[in-house]
Amino acid sequence: MTRRTNARIAGVAYLLYIVAAFPSMVIMNNAMRGAGLAVHASDVRIATVLSMLGCFCALILAVTLWAITRPQDPELAMLGLTCRVAEGVIGAASLPATLALLALATTTGAPAPDPGALQTLTAFVMKQTPAVSATFFAVGSTLFCWLLLRGRMIPTSLAWLGVVGSGLVAIAVPVQVVADLTSPLTQLIWIPIAIFEITVAFWFLIGGVAEQP
Repeated sequence: MTRRTNARIAGVAYLLYIVAAFPSMVIMNNAMRGAGLAVHASDVRIATVLSMLGCFCALILAVTLWAITRPQDPELAMLGLTCRVAEGVIGAASLPATLALLALATTTGAPAPDPGALQTLTAFVMKQTPAVSATFFAVGSTLFCWLLLRGRMIPTSLAWLGVVGSGLVAIAVPVQVVADLTSPLTQLIWIPIAIFEITVAFWFLIGGVAEQP
């Protein structure tokens, strides 16, 4: 495929990822509060399917962005691909655990687990896995944005927004894990990279990436 075709596929994957990931995150956050997973069983299953779609989008972005940026620096592009693949694989690997927790939450009678212990286990699993996946996402995104900037493949201001936004997440997420920060304000770090991904998705779809000799 040409670089322009890869760019357009990446644009679609960016948008699908956002459409899948944001509702999935909202649904799971709602399920974690209040009555728990058992009451929101149908919603959790929907969120799992959306998360699976997001994992496929991460893999598609890994391949297409690598194909676009490898002429600029093959080694950095390969490292970016590896990080985005790890992001998708880690996210997919967490889905069986989510379904297992849902099965435990919906178990009734004598085999039912202790509610307090189940809530603690659910909170632990739901908190740790996204942080690991997000770190690989941020590092891979930073590398790809840097290569897009170096190659002048997208507008310079847009590329810098991607570099800074991705780099901010790459630094902030491990800090949040170490410091055990849970404030809702920590979600603000995702705003710059969200703006970048939406903008670059439409840029790729409309203009693609020009072929270079």
